[in-house]
Amino acid sequence: MLNRLAWRILAVLFVGLGLIGAVVPGLPTTVFLLLGAWASSHGWPALNQWLVTHPRFGPAIQHWQRHRAIPRRAKVAAALTMTISAVLIGQSSILLWVKWLLILTMGGVLIWLCTRPNGPSDTAGNSNYHEQ
Repeated sequence: MLNRLAWRILAVLFVGLGLIGAVVPGLPTTVFLLLGAWASSHGWPALNQWLVTHPRFGPAIQHWQRHRAIPRRAKVAAALTMTISAVLIGQSSILLWVKWLLILTMGGVLIWLCTRPNGPSDTAGNSNYHEQ
């Protein structure tokens, strides 16, 4: 019971961050939703099913689950958004250590993202998530 509750809390945390990231520039959406799908698969099958079949987020999650790959289009969008966010953070008046923490975290996520394969849809010249 406690184990399932922990997975559910983790799933809600990641999905919540992913949904916030869908509207807040610089906060990644895909990475958090992938983590939410992973956590929900351990303790909340209904949430996992909702994520995997969601019309907007589901294809990216399915692509990851099948190929452990992130399409080039998603990588480029994430890189552009994080670059713009890093510039805005650098220009902000927040504490210097907070700036560095945010920028280094985004850099780490970007490195991880760019080291993932693009998957079969990119090699076929197709930029969407669906296989041919």
